[in-house]
Amino acid sequence: MIESKFRFIDLFAGIGGFHVAMSHLDGQCVFASEIDEYAIETYRSNFGMDANHDITQTPETAIPKHEVLCAGFPCQAFSKAGKQNGFEDTRGTLFFDILRILRHHQPKYFLLENVRNLISHNGGATWRVIHENLNQLGYLIPDKPIIFSPHQIGIPQLRERVFIPGVAKGKTKRKAIEIEVPKSKRNVTRSALILNGTPPKEYLISPYEEYVLQAWDEFLQGLNHRVVGFPIWAEEFTKEYDVSPLPAWKQVFVNKNRWLYQTNRRHIDQWLNRYDGLKKFVPTHTKFEWQAGTSIGSVWDGIIQFRPSGIRVKRPTEFPALVAMVHIPIIGWEKRRLTPREAANLQSFPHDFTIHSNNQQAYKQLGNSVNVEVIKYIAKQLFEY
Repeated sequence: MIESKFRFIDLFAGIGGFHVAMSHLDGQCVFASEIDEYAIETYRSNFGMDANHDITQTPETAIPKHEVLCAGFPCQAFSKAGKQNGFEDTRGTLFFDILRILRHHQPKYFLLENVRNLISHNGGATWRVIHENLNQLGYLIPDKPIIFSPHQIGIPQLRERVFIPGVAKGKTKRKAIEIEVPKSKRNVTRSALILNGTPPKEYLISPYEEYVLQAWDEFLQGLNHRVVGFPIWAEEFTKEYDVSPLPAWKQVFVNKNRWLYQTNRRHIDQWLNRYDGLKKFVPTHTKFEWQAGTSIGSVWDGIIQFRPSGIRVKRPTEFPALVAMVHIPIIGWEKRRLTPREAANLQSFPHDFTIHSNNQQAYKQLGNSVNVEVIKYIAKQLFEY
C-alpha cells in the first residue's frame, strides 16, 4: 500500500471529488487547480484551499512535490492526433499540461478520468496518443482504459466513465496494470437508497408536468403492448405521408409508430381526443421513451427525465448519469425532482460536504464531478502496485 500521508495534486479539480477520495485514503492535497469561479468557491468552503490556479498558466516548477497526480481533464479535440506520433501531438491541449507536470515531478502514481467516448474519439487516435505519451514518460498503464460506472459497486447511478491509472515503471515490479472491475452490471436494488425524505415544495413537479406525465401513463395503460422498445412519436400516429424521402433511420421509427397506432387505434384515438390532440403539450413532450422494460407498470413508478429528445422513463433501480444537470431526474413515485443533496449522495460525497447555495450551480458542479467511491475503488487497487 502507498505510504501513509502521501501528497497528491488535484488538477481540473471541480468541487473536489478526487480530493475527498484521496483524503479518505490518507492523502494530503498540496495543490489544486480550477478556473470555474463557482467551483472554486465550493472547493474553498470544503477544504480551505484556494484552487484558483489556471493550470495552463502555472509553471510545473511552481507545483509542490507529490506522489499522486489526479486529474479529471476535459476532453479537448486533439487537433494533431493521428497525424504525428509522440509528445508534440498533445501541444495546445489540456492533456499536455498533465504531461509536462508528470515529466517534471515524476510522481509514483496518477489517476485520470474522462468521458466514455474518449476511447473512440477521433477514430481511436486520441487514446493512442495518450497511451504513447504516458508510456514514453516511463509509466505503466493499461492497454485499454478502464470503463467503470457507480452502479457496478452498488451506487444507484448509471454513469460510465473512462479511468486511466498509471504507476512509474521504475517503482513497481509488475509488468502490467489490471484493475478488477465487478462482473455484474447491476449491483443495485433500490435507487431510494440515496433519497433524503420529503424535500421543500420547490422540488415538486409543476401542474403542467404532472398533466403530461399523467397523459403518457394513461397512454401506456391502454396499449396492447406494455413494452414499447422504440421512441414513441405521437405526431406520427394519424399521418399518411410518403416516408421514402426521409433518412432510413427515421423511416424505421415513423413506420413503427404508425404500426403502433394501427394496432391500438381505438385506444389512441380516444386518448388523443381526451387530451385535445396534445395541443397543450410542448412539441418535444409529444415524444416518449419507455426504458423500464417489464420492471414497472406505470410512469409514476419510474425515474423520469424531460429531455430535448422527449420524455424518458427508466427503471427505479438506478438514476441516469448526472451530467451538467440540465435534465434533473424526477422521482416518479414522489412526483418531485432530485435535490442537490441527493445528487451529492449519488456522487458519494459525505453528508457534511458543503454544497453550493445556488441550486443551478450545485446541480452543474455535481453533474461534472467524479464519483468519490469509484475513485476510491480504483485508487486502492492502483496503490497496491
